[in-house]
Amino acid sequence: MSNPWIAIGALTLVAIIIPVSMIVISSLLRPSVPEQGKSAVYESGEVPTGDTRIRFNIQYYMVALLFVIFDIETVLIFPWTVIYRDAVQQFGMGQALLPMLVFIGVLVVGLAWAWRNGAVQWVKSPRASAPDRRAE
Repeated sequence: MSNPWIAIGALTLVAIIIPVSMIVISSLLRPSVPEQGKSAVYESGEVPTGDTRIRFNIQYYMVALLFVIFDIETVLIFPWTVIYRDAVQQFGMGQALLPMLVFIGVLVVGLAWAWRNGAVQWVKSPRASAPDRRAE
């Protein structure tokens, strides 16, 4: 009986040799036509203007982070709700409910902290708070 690691080694070797050989062969066969347009930055077919480094409002990142946190919360709470009735029958109400209450409590504390620090309050632009002149 042969060693199963031989098959894994052969598969790994083939997985490395095939892509590398394809890259080498294509680099030997393709024409080399350097031109200025190929090295230019491509941005939706438009010529880029201005600096590429612009400052984004940190609020976008805070909203994304809060979304990820509460999305994970939903993913963790859903399976618990599916097995809740069986867990109460097997372990009792206290042992089935207490871990989820602790989990939700930690999330509520995190939400309260984020709310207190202004992470969930959107900053209004001056245009949004200006009076509407179209009504006059």
